[in-house]
Amino acid sequence: MFITSREKSIIDLVMKTSGKHTPQSLASYLHVSVRTIQRDLKAVENILKSFELLLKRTTNDGLMIEGKNEHIFKLMQQLYYVHPTDETPEEKKLQLLIILLHEGSFFKIKVLAHQLGVSVTTLASYLDDLTNWLDKFTIDLSRKRGVGVSITGNEANKRRALATYLLFHFHEELLESLYILMKDMELEDSVLGYFPPDYLMIIDELVNRMFEKGKMRLADNDYLGLVVHIAITLKRVESNFLLDEPIGEIEEEETTNAFQLMDQLCDELKSKLSIPLTKRDVQYLAVILKGSKLQDSDTIAYDRIMLGQIIKNIIQDVSSQLHVDLTRDFSLFQGLFAHMEPSIFRLKHQTGLFNPLTAQIKKKYPVLFMAVRNSLEKEIPDISFPDDEVAFIVLHFGSALLMNEEKPTIHGVVVCPTGIGTSKMLASRIKKEFQEINTIEVKTIKEMQQSNVDEFDIIISTVRLPFDEVHYILVSPLLSDEDIQMIRSYLQSNLQQLTGKKEYVKIRDKEMRQESSSLLDVLQEMKDVQTGIEAILNNLRIYRKSIPDYTCVLKEMVIELEQESLITDADVVFQKLLDREKMGGLGIPHTNMGLFHCRDDSIQELIFQICHLDSPCVIKGMDGKEVTLKHLLLMLSPDKLSLKEQEILSLISTSLIETDTALMIYSSSNEEMIRGKLEDLFSTYLQNKWIKE
Repeated sequence: MFITSREKSIIDLVMKTSGKHTPQSLASYLHVSVRTIQRDLKAVENILKSFELLLKRTTNDGLMIEGKNEHIFKLMQQLYYVHPTDETPEEKKLQLLIILLHEGSFFKIKVLAHQLGVSVTTLASYLDDLTNWLDKFTIDLSRKRGVGVSITGNEANKRRALATYLLFHFHEELLESLYILMKDMELEDSVLGYFPPDYLMIIDELVNRMFEKGKMRLADNDYLGLVVHIAITLKRVESNFLLDEPIGEIEEEETTNAFQLMDQLCDELKSKLSIPLTKRDVQYLAVILKGSKLQDSDTIAYDRIMLGQIIKNIIQDVSSQLHVDLTRDFSLFQGLFAHMEPSIFRLKHQTGLFNPLTAQIKKKYPVLFMAVRNSLEKEIPDISFPDDEVAFIVLHFGSALLMNEEKPTIHGVVVCPTGIGTSKMLASRIKKEFQEINTIEVKTIKEMQQSNVDEFDIIISTVRLPFDEVHYILVSPLLSDEDIQMIRSYLQSNLQQLTGKKEYVKIRDKEMRQESSSLLDVLQEMKDVQTGIEAILNNLRIYRKSIPDYTCVLKEMVIELEQESLITDADVVFQKLLDREKMGGLGIPHTNMGLFHCRDDSIQELIFQICHLDSPCVIKGMDGKEVTLKHLLLMLSPDKLSLKEQEILSLISTSLIETDTALMIYSSSNEEMIRGKLEDLFSTYLQNKWIKE
């Protein structure tokens, strides 16, 4: 079977998006002319005919493949094993990137072009693309006449750049290769011309075993990303490219779970592959693991109180900007909780993710995108969220709103002396630059004087207007970058007023409900909620101790719980509490409280208790700073928790610093007040989660 890479790409695209792609869209996607696609389609038809398949067109010129399923399956099998007679530009650029990263310092342009089998002009284009790509990772690709092409940057960034390029452009190929290896099928060649198949097979086996042993799960993309980062680390170390700088704050966190897991994994890799991985390699991979997303939001540790409060504030702020109440959507809160903890960690370590859907998300939800960015800048001012990360968060809100498209329309007007010529061009340019501006009119100053200015959401003018008390933006007729930034800033700053004029989206009563479940599922959820709430209220105890050592207080509380048969092994639970404290601070920042918690099989029910210390002591806070501990909060749960029981614990932990009043109540010695606070909390939860639904 002889087939070019472009013909193979056309068949892949048409099969995956049946009826959606047209010759025009294929031409745009593959960066060739429509005439070239039409010529390739004739060859594609001949290939399909040999498999008893037909290439059909819909009424809208969309392309689809018709035929029996077994024939389509046979074609897919053949396509996987066939080697195209040429390579795609992305495959050529990957080869180029690998050469530049692995084979020396300087390369002559003509030598590189010959090595890749492309012209000097094509190579220049590839180098332009790679320069832009590597710049995002603070890596410099320079071209000097008489010297050649070189890459400079630190080793960690080089590894990230290569890994992200592979995951961004060859995600499906990597997944297919892993799938084949998992089925004990052999791959003759290296994967993507870089990874030895046995490396991937061993890494996949060890990583899978590591997560099964630790009862952890990663989202599919993050699992693949971790495997790729480990494989690249092995290849780079094997080629003697070693990490040259400390890997940030993880250097001081060798007691963290992520470091310990990766340390054990690297030891196993060293013994199996005889590649000498260093401590810095372990730290680098621990950062990657810690920045990965857990697949189930209910497995997120519930002690991230500060983050929980920030997320609540973000939901509240986005709700007020859009005039839609999302504050009672607990699934939105949990989804954001699961996403944002690793997201913030990634950004702090400059390992942000690329989001291939960013452009589509910005186009589909432009107003929501601005609202989310506003809230992030307000609530987390010390971290800069790139568009790719904002887009991920927008998806969570978009899912909560259950909408297909945004409903608000932003109506703009361009004012100029004549209303013709450059003003038309300016209006067209604004419409192109700002997808959130749905309609834009062009008016002369005289027409504007006779219009009702309140009907316009934004007024843009190329000249000074003779109007008092009318806010407008003065721009150049050519719309400079500064003008674009000024308009964008205005839209973002006035978002609440813009959406307040219209209905953002209708949320019907039933739209906020979860998907319908069977009666038995609903009854089980109700039982879990009732059992969890009753356990918390029945087991609530408020103590006061004068013991100066808080660990002794913990020990006493755990022993008393064993005497009440609420736990079966006090020593194991006490040790787990101490181990949890070693992994990270438990003091709640800007308070005098500490939340000590763990999960274990010996714990029989949900437990929440508070002990007030007459002799305060100092412990490490969740933000790494010291906290004076006066009020010790103990939260225990069985190892296996239902989603509803997890929600109950999350409710308590996020309510601790929700308001100053809540802080005072939990810090008091008044059991009646604390019990009343918990009852109010659970009552509100039941109202929102069950009664109103």
